[in-house]
Amino acid sequence: MVFYCMRKLTSAPRGSDLMNKLSDQIKSGARAFLITEYKYLSAFVLVVFGILVALYSADPPSGENTDGIRYGSSFLAGAFLSAAAGWGGMTVATDANVRTTQAADKDGLSVALRVAFTGGAVMGFTVVSLGLMGLSIFFYLVSLGYDDDEDTGSNHQGLTYAADALAGFGFGASSIALFARVAGGIYTKAADVGADLVGKVEMDIPEDDPRNPAVIADNVGDNVGDVAGMGADLFESFVGSIIAAVTLADGDIALMILPFWVAAAGIL
Repeated sequence: MVFYCMRKLTSAPRGSDLMNKLSDQIKSGARAFLITEYKYLSAFVLVVFGILVALYSADPPSGENTDGIRYGSSFLAGAFLSAAAGWGGMTVATDANVRTTQAADKDGLSVALRVAFTGGAVMGFTVVSLGLMGLSIFFYLVSLGYDDDEDTGSNHQGLTYAADALAGFGFGASSIALFARVAGGIYTKAADVGADLVGKVEMDIPEDDPRNPAVIADNVGDNVGDVAGMGADLFESFVGSIIAAVTLADGDIALMILPFWVAAAGIL
C-alpha cells in the first residue's frame, strides 16, 4: 500500500521551475537538519545501548547471559525505526507539498486534496507498517533461547521476559520522538520568529513573502518539526500501546498476540 500511494503521489506534476527550485531548497534544508540531528542522537543511542547491555548482562532478569544483548538490541531497533519513520515522513511531505500546490493551481481544490491525502497516507502507512513489522519480528527474536517449562511444556516465563525486553523497544522509540519533537520544535519556532521579525518589523513585507529568505528556513522548520517530529511521535505512541498490552498479558500467548492482530486489522 505504501508503494502504491508513493507511485500515485510521484505521478502528479511538480509544477514550474520556480516551484521546483523552492521545493528543492526546502527539502535540502530539512535533510541537512535531520542528518545533523541524527548524528548527535546516534551518539546518545549508542551510549544508552552500552549501558543497557552492561546492566542487564551483570544482573540478567532471566538468568540468561544474553539478556543484555536482548534489551540493548531492542532499544537500538526502536530508536532506528522511530528515526526512519520521521525521515520517511519528512521526505514524503517535501515531495507532496509542491505537487499539492500545482494541483490546486491547475486542477482545483478537490484534486489538491487527493494529492495531499495521498502524501499523508504514505506517511501513515509507513509509520504503522514499521511499528507492527518491527515489533513482531523483534518479539519473535527476543523470545528465542528461553527453554520450555518441563512440567507444563509451555514457555510462559520466557514469553514474559521477552515482553519485558520489548520495553526497550518502546524506550528507544520514545527517546528519538522526544528529541525530534523538542529539537524540531525549537528550530521551527526560532525560524518562524526570525522570519516574522525581519519581514514584518524591519522590511515591512507580508508574512511568508518569497522576497524574505528566512521564509525558506521557516518552511524547513515546519517539515522537521511538524512532520518528521510528528512521525517519530506517532510511531512511539503506536508501538507503546502494543507493548503495554503485551506486557499486561503476563505470558499468556493468546492474549499476547491479540494486540498484534488488532493493530493489523486496523491497518487493513
